[in-house]
Amino acid sequence: MSNERALRAQVSSWLDAAKPAMLVRVTHIQGSTPREVGARMCVGLDEVMGTIGGGHLEWQAISQARQALQEQAAQGGASNLGAWTQRCALGPTLGQCCGGVVDLAFEPLRVQALLAWPLPEPRFKLDLHGAGHVGQAIVNLLQGLDAEARWIDQRLDAADLPPGDRALVGLPTPQALAQLPPHIHFISTDDAAHEATHAPANSFHLVLTHRHDLDLAIVDALLRRPDVIEGRAWVGLIGSKTKRASFEHRLLARGHAPEVVARMCCPIGSSGISGKEPAVIAIAVLAQLLQLTPTSLTPT
Repeated sequence: MSNERALRAQVSSWLDAAKPAMLVRVTHIQGSTPREVGARMCVGLDEVMGTIGGGHLEWQAISQARQALQEQAAQGGASNLGAWTQRCALGPTLGQCCGGVVDLAFEPLRVQALLAWPLPEPRFKLDLHGAGHVGQAIVNLLQGLDAEARWIDQRLDAADLPPGDRALVGLPTPQALAQLPPHIHFISTDDAAHEATHAPANSFHLVLTHRHDLDLAIVDALLRRPDVIEGRAWVGLIGSKTKRASFEHRLLARGHAPEVVARMCCPIGSSGISGKEPAVIAIAVLAQLLQLTPTSLTPT
């Protein structure tokens, strides 16, 4: 499922292709409801993007939107498709136990509707170092979140790769990278530590490369950033307690203050989620990031 930024980009492509569609948007809620104000979906005759939630509520909205599109098509594709609003009582009308009330706005997909589509603030900004199996699993989950990510990998030197192409050694293919949504930017570099110095301020940083010496160089650069020193940014390092102890010793020897080194999170991942499969690690890490706040970046 796409996040709001990717959804808006996909809807824009429908508009460019002159594909008939209806936008359905939650404009007001009372009580317990499946989605928040602003949630929306785009309904075409043969495809739906986004969600307003609610199962039966959504099915009814899709049916009404498609009926309007079908009536328009029967009239020869006339451009006078109108807009309307509808109040849905989830309990009495739809038999849903939420019991709340949802107001929906239906409008044809037009340039004005797209221009009035606000984008939410990202939940967080992330610099993700490493394009191996865990990095790819994290990126797969990020595609459905309203977050901004720079995905960084230092493997330009062919001597640093086993024989074979990227797919054969477990790296994302050029085709996969070309299909990344607009909120995830892939950066291939020969100096990941240098990239760390150019990260957006107050970001989250995940370090999970294919080499411990490279991990150390990146973390060393990150811990020198003012926002990390001041506790406004968060640094997570994949690994064990043994790896953490080794890195702490080396980072202290490089002159980092003990309180700054202590802010480095290693191992990473939300407590209570165990497993070493890439998908499990990715779920645990994203759960951890979603619980961090700007005022309390050091996990307990």
